[in-house]
Amino acid sequence: MAQSLPETTQQWNVTGFNGLESLKFSEQPIPELGDTQVLVRIQGAALNFRDIIIPNGTYPWPVKPNVIPGSDGAGTVLAIGSRVTRFAPGDKVVTIINQAFIAGSMTPQILASGLGAEIDGTFRTVGAFDEHGLVAFPDGLSFTEAATLSCAGITAWNALFGLVDKQVGPGQWVLTQGTGGVSLFVVQLVKAVGGRVIATTSSSEKAKILEKLGADHIINYRETPDWGSAAKALTGGVGVDIVVDVAGPSTLKQSVESVKIDGTVVTMGFVGGGSEGHEVPTILDAWIKNFTARGIWTGSRQHMEELCRAIGANLEKLRPVIDSKVFKLDQLKQALEYLQQGKHQGKVVIEID
Repeated sequence: MAQSLPETTQQWNVTGFNGLESLKFSEQPIPELGDTQVLVRIQGAALNFRDIIIPNGTYPWPVKPNVIPGSDGAGTVLAIGSRVTRFAPGDKVVTIINQAFIAGSMTPQILASGLGAEIDGTFRTVGAFDEHGLVAFPDGLSFTEAATLSCAGITAWNALFGLVDKQVGPGQWVLTQGTGGVSLFVVQLVKAVGGRVIATTSSSEKAKILEKLGADHIINYRETPDWGSAAKALTGGVGVDIVVDVAGPSTLKQSVESVKIDGTVVTMGFVGGGSEGHEVPTILDAWIKNFTARGIWTGSRQHMEELCRAIGANLEKLRPVIDSKVFKLDQLKQALEYLQQGKHQGKVVIEID
């Protein structure tokens, strides 16, 4: 007997740009299923910094009016369109943030396929997604764990393995910042391939999770403001091979101080705030210090598939780290406030009934 489909979905919408008050929760009819789309019961979601700046009106790219926010989601396929070939009802899937980013280089068309901004996202109970914007996730992960791969997981993978001639390998040094989702994935992935990690953090309490994941050295950046030079000294004065910079203007100067000649500084956002009051390196610094400056916007479906294979082969070492405080869908505003406070360790997630 065929399973009956739900008629409605509970969802959030961004109704303006006045901060979290612009987020509205309601029950709506389920979306119509297109020929190449997959209807998914979303059972886990994860939060990102972009989920805060979109309703604040400070997201630097277009946002669809009344968009359903959220890029990270995992769940079970309920139904498929007439031309879908990649999935069947009952499959467990996870979204990728840029639905059209299959492989290769970013394009304006791919950028315009961002879930939770240009396309309706994952903060809902049921959603229709293009079959090419979904990936089967590894057995053994919960829905909330799988949801963390959509943005943070593939961003970390791209940062470390996205350049073929500059992939991290055994014995190499990687510097990462804090205990957010991308940074913890970086620690796990680097240690899994035999690399060495220098991690920065603001407190001894947050340092505990970095120690647990195997970080080789931990620098408290409040106690050591010149942490870039300190990190370089830990490598014998050579410098780190890759810096994964998540904070942006507030940390880039120190990131550049830490990197070796012909190393790579990967930057991916500005969770540390804007450039006001900070000395920010320029493109000329990449020439003077002879390093590669690389900006990335998350990653592709190919990156996600590679990541899922790696996790499936080494589940316990690469299991996503989730913050101890878990929210429900109707608590989205509280979850975003908690994320904004910066007290979390690992990904902030939402369980969806």
